[in-house]
Amino acid sequence: MRRIGFVSALAFTLLSSLSIGCQRGPDVQAPALALRRVVIYRNGVAYFERAGRVDTNQVTFRVRNEKVGDFLATLAVMEQGGSSVRSASFPVDLDRDADDEADEEPVDPRYEILLKPPIAAAKADKKKDRLEKVTLTLDGLEHDLLVGYVAETPVWRPSYRLVIDDPKSAAAGAASGTGGTASKSADLQVWGIVQNQSGEDWKGVTLSLVAGAPLAFQAMLDKPVIPVRPIVTDQGEVFGSIPTGETSLADAPPPPPPEQPAWASSGRGEPMGGVKEAEEDYDYAYDERPMAKAEKKAAPGKGVAARDRSASAAGKMSGLSPAAPQPRYMPKRDASGFEQQTRGVMPSAPRSVSALAAVAMEAGTTRYDLPFTVDIPDKSATMVLLLSKKVPGEANFLFSPDGGVPESASHPFRVARFTNDTKGLLERGPIAVFSNGSFLGQGMVDPLPPGATATVPFALERSLAVDQSRDDHAEGARVAKVEAGELEIERDFVTLTKYTIKNGDDNDAKVLVKHPRQWGTRLVSPPAGTEDNVGTGSALVPIAVVKRTTAVLTVDERRGTRQRAGWLSQLAEEAVKAYLVDARSDKVQVELLKKAWEIRNKLRDATDERSKLDTERALLERQSDQIRRDLKAMEKIKTPDAEKLKKDLTERLTKASARLNEVNPRLVQVGLTISENEIRFRDLINAVKITAPPPPEPGK
Repeated sequence: MRRIGFVSALAFTLLSSLSIGCQRGPDVQAPALALRRVVIYRNGVAYFERAGRVDTNQVTFRVRNEKVGDFLATLAVMEQGGSSVRSASFPVDLDRDADDEADEEPVDPRYEILLKPPIAAAKADKKKDRLEKVTLTLDGLEHDLLVGYVAETPVWRPSYRLVIDDPKSAAAGAASGTGGTASKSADLQVWGIVQNQSGEDWKGVTLSLVAGAPLAFQAMLDKPVIPVRPIVTDQGEVFGSIPTGETSLADAPPPPPPEQPAWASSGRGEPMGGVKEAEEDYDYAYDERPMAKAEKKAAPGKGVAARDRSASAAGKMSGLSPAAPQPRYMPKRDASGFEQQTRGVMPSAPRSVSALAAVAMEAGTTRYDLPFTVDIPDKSATMVLLLSKKVPGEANFLFSPDGGVPESASHPFRVARFTNDTKGLLERGPIAVFSNGSFLGQGMVDPLPPGATATVPFALERSLAVDQSRDDHAEGARVAKVEAGELEIERDFVTLTKYTIKNGDDNDAKVLVKHPRQWGTRLVSPPAGTEDNVGTGSALVPIAVVKRTTAVLTVDERRGTRQRAGWLSQLAEEAVKAYLVDARSDKVQVELLKKAWEIRNKLRDATDERSKLDTERALLERQSDQIRRDLKAMEKIKTPDAEKLKKDLTERLTKASARLNEVNPRLVQVGLTISENEIRFRDLINAVKITAPPPPEPGK
């Protein structure tokens, strides 16, 4: 016996059916509603719109089994005059798989292992290709409907063309100012490649391509889901403890109930706001009768002109800006045409700017709307021109070591640079670079927001050689914090990266060095034109290299590090002196610190003197002890030389003892001075409070 489960849904009924024929048909079939609009995203889905006038109370869709979930999750129905879609239910066959297995012919056990995988695969393909019937139940018999839904579709892919002056000569002229004229502009073309794998031809559809990927997921709303529930038995169990509840006391009296509107008490439904405006918008965008008139007007014309007029009328009906005629490229060009160039054929720009896509920004995404309708047959691809315009651009060299190109560790790339001054985002895609009628190479453009600049390598330049070295050290001292008599200083950990670039060519060169930035550091005095790209963790640092010479570029990065320091140390001396003369320092703290620093200087002088006296006393005591040992050893020696030596040692001992008699009292006096100044300094320095250092000066 079959079990049929019913799932509540909105505006559709789902019935199962089988696809007919061996050839796979459309993923979504709706004979009553023609496909009018396709919006393709970069995340594997597209939005489809179908519109038409029906004179029945039901509209039937046939949807591929694997597409049903997405169709149900994204189906939107709009109608002139307001929605008239009834709520309905769709039956789900829970035992379909069991019945299919029962209908299979028995398999010889001897071949079961060999035949089971192909049978399972065939069964899966059969289920995947099966069509499901979705029925929209409506009120009344006449409806102007617009139906939208999302389905899986191959992503659209961009492709770029960039026409610039010769990059080598332009870079040389930019570097020297005398070797040539640098190209500061380029012609950029943006193409979009669209693939139709929907199973039906797209005829006369309005096409939009969206740069960006909104969140989209597979929804399995057509699959029955029965969650696992806990089992409760009635066996007289006794709980070991009584669960406790929670009571919340009210802080204010409850609000009064809202007033009932007039339409609620009358039993009628809530009025539809903005119905008139919706009707007007719909009539302009989707009514088929004005479309038929436009097509009828275009009928007397012949050839391309008639098709252009029809496309223009279709554009008006779709709610877009009036469509311009599609460009017709003739073999004969004027004096400025590319066909008559003697240097070579370049990618040609459209003769009519109105034939290009309109760029719109909505909710942070970029949308390219084609101003004319297109035909894309099933199982085919087409490439449409989206943009063509002049952009700021030039050609030069980029040193950016890449593991995939071993020689790039010592040679720079030839690159094309251009700025995206369009209104929208340029997605990641391949770019072909041309110059003076020649193809120079290809590269990849990463996602490029409006206003950003792309640097695209397309070849390796071996006439330039690069070597690099690095040095790390610490320098400088700044007052970072003074609190409770404790001093904290800030020093710079300095990384110096030196790039030595040798130009073996006969032209000057402008080289951009892609320097990997050290984490948490700042660039110090970078050359003019340096681009510090925080998001990529690198900086583009320019350097001009004259022909047949060598140039050196030093990149200075610094990161502040903090450490404790004694008040009498040399680091404290350097840090406090810098703070006292810094115009950005706190004036009150400067005055307090000056008073404390006068005492600190006396304390340091006394400490230095005590250190010297301690060293001298220790030396005198060692000398005196050694002399006494020498005199004792020579007591029994009575020779004239021995007597003379005894006399000399005795005089030295007398002088040492006399100096010790001077040092010891002075040490006592200095110790008293130090003790007194330590107390005074501690009292003064405890009043100083500095919580943050002044920021580093620009360029340091």
